[in-house]
Amino acid sequence: MSLTVPEANWRHVPVRLDVERWATRRTRRRVLVVVHTVIAGRRLLDVTRLLEGDIRVQLIFTQAPDVFSNGVPEFLERLGALVLPWSQAVQTEFDLALAAGHGSLHDLTAPVVVLPHGAGHNKLAPAASHGRTASPPGVYGLSRQRLIRDGAVVPEAIVLAHHEELTRLGRECPEALPVAEVVGDPCFDRVMASLPSRALYRQSLTVEARQRLILVCSTWGPDSLLGQGWETLERLVAELPGDDYRIAALLHPHIWNAHGELQVRTWLAGLARSGLILISPHGEWAGAVVAADQIVADHGSVSLYGAMTGAPMLMAGRPDAKVDPSSPMAELMSFTPRLRPERPMCPQIKRSSTNRHAIRYERVAARITSEPGRFARRMRALLYRKLRLRAPALRTATEPARLPLTVRFDEPGSGVPR
Repeated sequence: MSLTVPEANWRHVPVRLDVERWATRRTRRRVLVVVHTVIAGRRLLDVTRLLEGDIRVQLIFTQAPDVFSNGVPEFLERLGALVLPWSQAVQTEFDLALAAGHGSLHDLTAPVVVLPHGAGHNKLAPAASHGRTASPPGVYGLSRQRLIRDGAVVPEAIVLAHHEELTRLGRECPEALPVAEVVGDPCFDRVMASLPSRALYRQSLTVEARQRLILVCSTWGPDSLLGQGWETLERLVAELPGDDYRIAALLHPHIWNAHGELQVRTWLAGLARSGLILISPHGEWAGAVVAADQIVADHGSVSLYGAMTGAPMLMAGRPDAKVDPSSPMAELMSFTPRLRPERPMCPQIKRSSTNRHAIRYERVAARITSEPGRFARRMRALLYRKLRLRAPALRTATEPARLPLTVRFDEPGSGVPR
């Protein structure tokens, strides 16, 4: 019997019923890693690393449907991962599934563990309309519309970073409280581990000792720093003296993947020739945050992680961006001075460097996670409990971030990371 076109692309080993005949290693558990977007995939790598060295576990990846799916096939190819088509993944049983997004998880035949893909749960997402009525927007990752399907909670476990998120989840979706677990935040732990290496990160970004590094961070979408206009970035490069300042841009992966890497490099080529440092989307971002002397940001997660370093901040983007009023992001936006595009840049930057709000930054940073330094240990324990396996003896430690990669513009059409 001939196969249909989708089935013709299915993988046989190591998922077919007679896999013992074909596979070199017989494993005891199969874990499906569900990658909705590149940024979700990166967060999931923080989890899959906790299974390193365990020859009882087979990791299998799949790309789930998502509006920001651009770049996921290339991401998975760079990993060298075993990838199943989504059409096959939803028809195959797994012992566990890991996800950092919510779309289509109800189609899987596996208990699902869901993690946030950023710093907790801050953004409001519009609720789906039912006929002529529409419910108010919910907190992305905590709302009923993301967690409930046909009256039942979809995830087997919901990973949270802070105990206060339990209260917020109880307001949004009380049915999900029994499966919520406070585990911690891997990016928080990585930034903390990276702080002692600040000089190395600055050196890798070619920032001289007498220069101040201004890190411009933009999340995605029309409310973001870049969504509100590229003039902020252009004027910072044009108005801040190059002898005293270096300007670096850290853009959300959705910007790169939605518009294409070539297009983003094309848009920023002129600024790069004027001295802009463009952080590559293919490297780690934490080192750039640690290296910064000041941060100009919006309502994206990097702003919260930036609060950990104590670097003075200025807010850009829409002042009324859709964030949960009870979130740490809303608190950060409530006291951080705003960059005024109609005013000269240099005086604003100098003024913000003396207006640190140090105690307030510490308070916001403390709301990112209530389990600082413990994500790896607690997440690993959760994984093995759900897999019903005894965890191997292993010391879990968070390593500092690798040196950030930058995009090179020194040759026509190059734009490659260095």
